[in-house]
Amino acid sequence: MKKLVLKTAFVALSALFTLNASANTSAPVANKEYIQVKETPSTQKEVLEFFSFYCPHCYDFEFQYKIPSTIKAGLDKDVVFKQYHVDFLGRQSESLTRAWALAMALGVEDKVKTPLFEAAQKDSIKSMEDIRAIFLANGITAEQFDGGINSFAVNGLVNKQTQAVKEFNVRGVPAFYVNEQYQLNLEGFSDSRTTEEFVKRYIDAALFLVKK
Repeated sequence: MKKLVLKTAFVALSALFTLNASANTSAPVANKEYIQVKETPSTQKEVLEFFSFYCPHCYDFEFQYKIPSTIKAGLDKDVVFKQYHVDFLGRQSESLTRAWALAMALGVEDKVKTPLFEAAQKDSIKSMEDIRAIFLANGITAEQFDGGINSFAVNGLVNKQTQAVKEFNVRGVPAFYVNEQYQLNLEGFSDSRTTEEFVKRYIDAALFLVKK
């Protein structure tokens, strides 16, 4: 159901991209492009994306539109960009959440992100052994994987991701939160005339909210 709702939202957005005749280049508006979810911001300025390797829209955000990397590149040095995996999409979602925790612990996110996305999109991940093979094929040693996948540090990062999903009541992905105070509202950008305009406005909104 969650996947269907998000897919419907993207279909609606695609239609509006082609039908709407007026561009919106002004600053993002509360309760339209973004929603305030907390009264006070986090102490550490940050942009947090919730995603799933199984989510085709997350794949597009990552590789076609390059939204996460562009946001990250536009942040000041004192702002943190984080990506947390959700465990409510796909048969191996819990294992992938743990695998992403290991990637974060080892600092190898950029090495394994693409192959994990590609394998999940093809639904070729059937077990943790398949995930292990992906890690080993991309420069992580067997000792690193086997010694880390169930380690105390990785368990902590798994819990951190799952607790954040509950705290923000994440029901669909991709979902972006800024300073733990604001959530970007996908449907609020539906008056964009083109996909390119949507991407620019979405990125600009995230960068605007960091400094708000």
